[in-house]
Amino acid sequence: QVQLVESGGGLVQAGDSLRLSCAASGLAFSSYNMGWFRQIPGKEREFVAGISWSGGTTRYADAVKGRFTITRDNAKNTVFLQMNNLKPEDTAVYYCAADYRSLATGFAPTRAGSYDYWGQGTQVTVSS
Repeated sequence: QVQLVESGGGLVQAGDSLRLSCAASGLAFSSYNMGWFRQIPGKEREFVAGISWSGGTTRYADAVKGRFTITRDNAKNTVFLQMNNLKPEDTAVYYCAADYRSLATGFAPTRAGSYDYWGQGTQVTVSS
């Protein structure tokens, strides 16, 4: 079965960096767009970053542009989220997700409902 397993979360101070990883199995990884989302209790899951199946296009939420970078290694079935200059408002559970239905657009979708598979999430906590 399809599994997406996130890792790399933790407790850091404002201004620090973290690198999240998401290892995928059970799917043709290089045929999926990948996305990172985050969620805090009581709020909807929000788009953070997305990368197309080839890695050729990326997109970011305005709140993280210039600080976060999404990359992927199709040989290792892994997508990464490098997070620099972290802020307390970045505190959330971070999820990776895989999308197959939007391949023709050339972009990873920003809507959570467009994704087919999800990981279990990893907690990121940024203290001030």
